[in-house]
Amino acid sequence: MPNASYPGRLTRDNAALLIVDHQVGLLTGVRDIEVSTLTHNIVGLAKAMIALKIPVVVTTTTERLWGPLIPELQQALPGIERIERTTVNAWDDARVVAAVEKTGRKNLIVSGVSTDVCLAFPAMSALQDAYTTYAAIDASGAFSKEQAEHGVRRMVQAGVIPVCYSNVAGEILADNAAPEANDVYGALSMPFAGLVTGLNQYFSSRK
Repeated sequence: MPNASYPGRLTRDNAALLIVDHQVGLLTGVRDIEVSTLTHNIVGLAKAMIALKIPVVVTTTTERLWGPLIPELQQALPGIERIERTTVNAWDDARVVAAVEKTGRKNLIVSGVSTDVCLAFPAMSALQDAYTTYAAIDASGAFSKEQAEHGVRRMVQAGVIPVCYSNVAGEILADNAAPEANDVYGALSMPFAGLVTGLNQYFSSRK
């Protein structure tokens, strides 16, 4: 019997990604995950969503204080303009809400720095506005492990669904025979996925 709380699958038609405050100054304070790993994960998530044609909304806060979006993410999202705001909670900025609404999607994947504020606040607020929200934990970062743990606990209690950067991409991809599969796995840049992709290309060339 299906679980009544299960919202169903993430798909190409129902999902959107909201990236919050992955800024140079904020990443310098991240302590619950290696900054290089966090950068790898958020860039991989962004590239995979682009490959799958999932709408992406990017927002930063008060760049004169916290610096610009990290350059790796800027390079991964060419042509996508970021919304610079002053509000702590991204969902308190009407432009961010409007950009998400414009996607027409009701399943919202959110990542942010920090986990307990820039991720948690908009994820919980969007939930109140009838979105199903997914917190990409390993594409987010906090200033201590305790802050990360409490932030995740608070989100789960509110009804936000915790996920990882690679499993949401895999869920949306759905079929390894899809034409975007190589681009998605290449974007995720997981060593074993790269091996599989290389083998696939090798055997395809021998047909």
